[in-house]
Amino acid sequence: VKCDDNKNGIIGETFQEFDGVRHPKGFGEFLFHSVIIFLIRSMIFFTSCEDTIFSDEFKYYFCIVMQKGPRKGQNKVMIKMKKLSVLEMNRMTEAEFKASEKIPLVVLLDNVRSQHNVGSVFRTADAFRVEKIVLCGICCCPPHPEIHKTALGAENTVAWEYESDTLQAVQKLKDQGYIIYAVEQAHDSVSLENLQLKKDEKYAIVLGHEVKGVQQEVVDLCHHCVEIPQFGTKHSLNVSVASGIVQWAFFEQLHFKID
Repeated sequence: VKCDDNKNGIIGETFQEFDGVRHPKGFGEFLFHSVIIFLIRSMIFFTSCEDTIFSDEFKYYFCIVMQKGPRKGQNKVMIKMKKLSVLEMNRMTEAEFKASEKIPLVVLLDNVRSQHNVGSVFRTADAFRVEKIVLCGICCCPPHPEIHKTALGAENTVAWEYESDTLQAVQKLKDQGYIIYAVEQAHDSVSLENLQLKKDEKYAIVLGHEVKGVQQEVVDLCHHCVEIPQFGTKHSLNVSVASGIVQWAFFEQLHFKID
């Protein structure tokens, strides 16, 4: 219909009748698109929920359809990445972990004071399938509730042993053929990005006290020092953070890059 007076709009402007009310031309298309968008958003919400009437197959194919490229002039509806559930992670059991192949890496802690840091090192060692952890000096040993707070059970999966004297522990590893790196800032240290590991070699890393670091006499006994490059005002990292960075660097080469 066309407007014929100035009360209801501009004379000659085209309107559409909807439910007894005049609307500008294109309102029906706008309403249709609004309903479609509402339905799509509802579907996205429900397919993102754990407990819905939709099957996993439906959710999968719905997400594929929604990810298809938009037509010209349309906005693409994006599906956010859905986090994995615990069951979807396919985690090993403790028995499977203990029976699995480990990377040839030993993590030695030289008088690490904090139980939370010790627990964090266990948790990282579990993630990267480290051969074992050697706790030395004042390091707290499992089982301990403060270690469990950060290890979350990794203290039960990762092999570990205790040595009262760090020097003796390092010497024992050297006698067993391990190449030992102290994680420390030192003259002639190897920057972590330049670390080159060799095939068929066994390695150990030594991490030290939260304040004092690795003892100098222990550094003297190691084959090399490896240093994490830092570019800010602080030139130190929490020992558990440093452990995670260095363990990953060793894992990346020992697990992925060495044939």
